[in-house]
Amino acid sequence: MAKKKTPQPDEAPAQTAPEKTPEQTPETAQAAGADVEQQLEALEKQAADLNDRLLRTLAEYDNYRKRSLREKEQAYADSKASVLTELLPVLDNFERAAAAEGEYADYRKGVEMIFSQLQAAFAKLGVESFGEAGDAFDPNVHNAVMHTEDADAPENSVAQVFSKGYKLGDRVLRPATVQVVN
Repeated sequence: MAKKKTPQPDEAPAQTAPEKTPEQTPETAQAAGADVEQQLEALEKQAADLNDRLLRTLAEYDNYRKRSLREKEQAYADSKASVLTELLPVLDNFERAAAAEGEYADYRKGVEMIFSQLQAAFAKLGVESFGEAGDAFDPNVHNAVMHTEDADAPENSVAQVFSKGYKLGDRVLRPATVQVVN
């Protein structure tokens, strides 16, 4: 025989009350559908606005990139034109000197004037020459092509300069070609 379980006084019956749900009528279903449609339209409008902003930002970036590239190319062309404008008078004077007839002394004087004009153009552009005999040898700005022994000159100094070096600010355009004392 099976025993019946009798409820204890401190135990509550395990009955749950059914939840009450509002009854859906056709009017409430229609109102809920209209609310969902409004939310959907608002979200679609927001997505279209964000997409439009994204496309405008991409177009703006592309225009910026193209404009900066054009400006860079223009700056490069302007700098080349500026340098060449400074050198054209020197070229004209070399042509005149080559076409001129005269004595050696006059020719030499003309070439010296052209040389000083070229040096002035370089100075105006900020180009400085370096590399003199007696300077301390610096491998960053000198190109040693020969070594010599000299008891009178300090060690690791420039004994002879074959071609001067040139720099623009801190940038070395061409190192000086030198002979170094060991």
